[in-house]
Order: sequence, then C-alpha cells, then structure tokens
Amino acid sequence: MTPPLRFGLVGTGYWAQIVHAPALASTEGIEFASVWGRNSGAAVRLAAIHHATAHTDLDDFLASVDAVAFAVPPDVQAPLATRAAQAGKHLLLEKPIAISPADADALTGAVENAQVASVVFFTARFQADVRAWLAEAQAASGWAGGCAVWLGSAMRPGSPFNTPWRRDKGGLWDLGPHVISLLWASLGEVRSVTADAGRGDVSHLVLHHGTGLTSTVTVTLGQPENAEFAELFLWGEPGRSACPGETEDPVIPLRTALTELAANARSGQVSHPCDVGFGRDIGHVLAGAQRQLDSRPRTPSGSQP
Repeated sequence: MTPPLRFGLVGTGYWAQIVHAPALASTEGIEFASVWGRNSGAAVRLAAIHHATAHTDLDDFLASVDAVAFAVPPDVQAPLATRAAQAGKHLLLEKPIAISPADADALTGAVENAQVASVVFFTARFQADVRAWLAEAQAASGWAGGCAVWLGSAMRPGSPFNTPWRRDKGGLWDLGPHVISLLWASLGEVRSVTADAGRGDVSHLVLHHGTGLTSTVTVTLGQPENAEFAELFLWGEPGRSACPGETEDPVIPLRTALTELAANARSGQVSHPCDVGFGRDIGHVLAGAQRQLDSRPRTPSGSQP
C-alpha cells in the first residue's frame, strides 16, 4: 500500500481554517501532518483541531513533510514557497503566487530547479462543472470573444476577506487571477493587456489572446453587498456560453487540487495546467495591468469625478 503524502500547512488565518485545513484533513492519500504560522499560538490551536504538529521553526517544519500548502498573503507566500521548493517540497500555492514579477520568477525557477510538483489553486479550475464547460468551449470553434465581470464586497466592514493585502491590491490581484485563468484556458494564451482605472479599486482590462481574440474583464472588491455579481461568458458563432459560477464550498475543489498534486508528486510529473509557471504567467499579466493603472489617477471610492 502506498504511504500517504505528508502535507504541511503554512498559514493560520481565516482561509487556512475554513478551507485548507479541512481539505488537508479529508483528502484521501495524504496526511495532514504539520502547521507553521507567523502566529505560533494560532498554529498550535489549528494543529490541535486536526491532530497535526505545530512548529515554530520553519526548517523543522519543512523537514517533517513531503509537500506544503500555503494560505498566506502573496508577498509572504513567495519567499516561503521558494524556500520550500529549494528544500525539495511539492507546493500547493494560492493565487496570485506573488506580487512582484521578480518574486514570481524566482519561485518558478526554484520549483523548476528542484523538479518538484506544483499546483496553484485557481478555485474554479478544479470544479467538475467548470472543467466540463471548458472542455466544451475548447472543442467549439468560432468564438469572437469573452467577458468577465466580478463585483465583490470584500472591503465591507466585518468581512473576513477585508485584509491588508486586499485593501492594498484590490480586485485586480484578488479576483483578476481567477477570471484571467478561465479566459486564458477558453480563448487562448494572453499575450498582452490594456488596462484602465475606475473609481476606487475598479479595474477594467482588455486581454489580447494569442488566437487573435480579445476579452474584457471588470473587477472590484469595493462594492456594497447588494451590488455583488459575478459572470463570465464567451460569445460567437456557437452562441453565448456562460461559465458555471464559483462554488460556495471551496473545500471540494481544493481536495481535487491536492489529489492531483499528490499524484504528480508520486509519479515524478512536474507539469500541470495550473502549475507555478502558469501562476507566474498570470502574474505577469496582472503586473502589466498594474503598471498602466498606476499611470492613471483613480477617483476615490464614494467621491464624484
């Protein structure tokens, strides 16, 4: 019988508690063995719930596992994941994999040099209904373009997602990776981006695909709850095709991501459609958009232009 792959979790916050830890504890073929966090007390509490071992020393933590799942902000994730890859650990990463393109490149290089497996958890890409939709979209011909709109309200008071990195980076970096990933998979590689700024953190993108097609994206985290809305669709000769929505139970697709990462780790397969290289490429699109947005003055939320 194949022994379980030992996983460690880096992170102890809300997403680690409600998604990563439950998925790690309930995925067949893996063992949720260890927890490390910047808050050592929180690491002890989370580990105790799942009968794992809390570590205060990162090297000891890495030595105790075969693979690491990350549930920390992207600027924290990138250097820690690079260190884990250099230690020969397989990686389950959150999106975006980094904020700085240099950090994303360094992490990707460390993974490639170590020849470890990696998966980036673009939630919808691991949903069965979305995968079926993507297969149909990829098999069809005659698409003319795509459109994604995601109006989030994470910046409202009391939201567990109202975190410093999201307040700093907004919907572009939090929601943008999800929709760009889907439009990339359905319409082809994104070769360039044109970006413009709206009020607050509203970002508008035109994605230019290698197939010659274009798609549009509007994302924001700063809307009231009664304005929340998310939709992504393709249009063209086949008609209009809407992507299924993102699941309300992300533990299920995360189990799929963990299962596929573990299978690659055991077989020596290091590539995956959502591996660290794809995460890096998405990050380069976001960074290109950010440079353009930084050159355009934004109107603050709640004010009139």
